[in-house]
Amino acid sequence: MSLSHPHPIDSPAVLAWYDRHARDLPWRVSPQDRRDGVRPDPYRVWLSEVMLQQTTVAAVKAYFLRFTSLWPTVANLAAAPLDAVLREWAGLGYYARARNLHACAQAVVGDHGGVFPDTAAGLQTLPGIGAYTSAAIAAICFDERVAVLDGNLDRVLARYYALDVPVREAKDELRGALQLAVPVRAGDFAQAMMDLGATICAPRAAMCLVCPLHDGCEARAEGEPTRYPIKPVKAERPVRRGHAFVMRDASGDVYLQSRPAKGLLAGMTEVPTSDWTAEPGEPDFPVTAAWQRHGEVVHIFTHFRLELEVWSAVVPPDGLVNGWWSSPDALAGEALPTLFRKVLNLAGLDQA
Repeated sequence: MSLSHPHPIDSPAVLAWYDRHARDLPWRVSPQDRRDGVRPDPYRVWLSEVMLQQTTVAAVKAYFLRFTSLWPTVANLAAAPLDAVLREWAGLGYYARARNLHACAQAVVGDHGGVFPDTAAGLQTLPGIGAYTSAAIAAICFDERVAVLDGNLDRVLARYYALDVPVREAKDELRGALQLAVPVRAGDFAQAMMDLGATICAPRAAMCLVCPLHDGCEARAEGEPTRYPIKPVKAERPVRRGHAFVMRDASGDVYLQSRPAKGLLAGMTEVPTSDWTAEPGEPDFPVTAAWQRHGEVVHIFTHFRLELEVWSAVVPPDGLVNGWWSSPDALAGEALPTLFRKVLNLAGLDQA
């Protein structure tokens, strides 16, 4: 279908619905508070938007509260050691976000006097802030009349227009249709549309009878709204394989090391591993010891599936110079990504 002349989105109806049903989120200023003159804090909005990339609201809330407790302002975050930020980020995944988060905080403080730019164009000059995040911050914090199109809105609009191609093939057209609807209350409108996608027009259910866009929705008129959005054909995810080596000394401490500063899981903490390759190979143990096999950990990355055989041994501490020894009680505070927490769990190390 063509969206060259899309029928309009009823923004007044969306805002009226939002005024009654807005979600209570720790980074959000309610519609009533906005009417009373309370302005959203760009630091909190930015932090939440970065955390919410590829992550759910339910998962993010605890991390957000922890971050803002440790670092209440962008200046506090900029002054924090990167290792501390990575450690607190562990579990949220996509760790490049944490490194960009820290770099962005330092740029806001160092280049902008601690004040976030107030336009989408200005925000995109900061590290790690792309088109979506810049639009979200500019709309929510400064009411810039710019379309904010995230995954939830992709779904809402694909249903509203009964889009008969995958969203990625009509992204510009959807953004253009949304842009035409952005009202003066741009920030509330952006958050209202996000809430619609999260609570009413959800991935597996569409509560059309209570949706403010009910009358204009073409998928609702067809009677099968969850048929949309049309799914693109997925390429098969390749598999990589390797071995992970959990080494403990006689006192029970665990040997850890940092991953390289660039690349996948850059700067995070790990146990030593072999290379991750397409073909399985025999383990090349880092030291001679009585190694015990514990089984296999499977972890799904964006572009590949990783299968790691997990081995453990008690080893002498001599000769291991690139890392450090951590007591089992300290593992919860290490910057271990989910993959390596799985590895340690399989080897019998509880990090709770």
